[in-house]
Amino acid sequence: MVNTISKAIRAVASLSLAVAIAMPMAFAPTTADAQTRSQQGRDKGVYTPTIWVDPDGCEHWVMDDGAEGYMTPHTTRQGIPVCRRGNVCGVMNSDQFFATNSYRIHKSGKARLSEFFKKTGAVSYIITGHTDSRASDAYNMKLSYNRANAVAAIAVANGARIADVRGYGERQPVAANNSAQGMAKNRRVEIICIR
Repeated sequence: MVNTISKAIRAVASLSLAVAIAMPMAFAPTTADAQTRSQQGRDKGVYTPTIWVDPDGCEHWVMDDGAEGYMTPHTTRQGIPVCRRGNVCGVMNSDQFFATNSYRIHKSGKARLSEFFKKTGAVSYIITGHTDSRASDAYNMKLSYNRANAVAAIAVANGARIADVRGYGERQPVAANNSAQGMAKNRRVEIICIR
């Protein structure tokens, strides 16, 4: 009987060793395994974390698997995140910074914006571009986004952190588009400071 038990123990030990040796090969990750179900290979194996700021100034993050959360560690007793607040701290009339149908900022405009970002001292900024309603919606969306990006590039060159860049085209007018003065007010880039 002792002989039988000894044989059984040796058999289990041999089987355990065989399983341990085979496991790395059996469970070696493939390219498909490296992808999460949410990405399904669309990210080509590169994980890029996503961070954005909502209109209330709350910074969000999203993981590769689609899980989302807040970047602030502070919450109220009800578990609601306490977020930094954003306010419009700068409105620049596009006509003073850009030529018609262009998103290149004039030299004097670059100097003014550099000074603005050096003095403001916000934690981060959201840059939004806006147009009047004269062109197509698609054209205005692209132009407003490109102008906002041009301003954001100057901010980054001056050490500012950009939380988000948005182009709204003609969709958020501050004045009626039925007069030259109204259209001029709508052609703007707004800078939102997150404090």
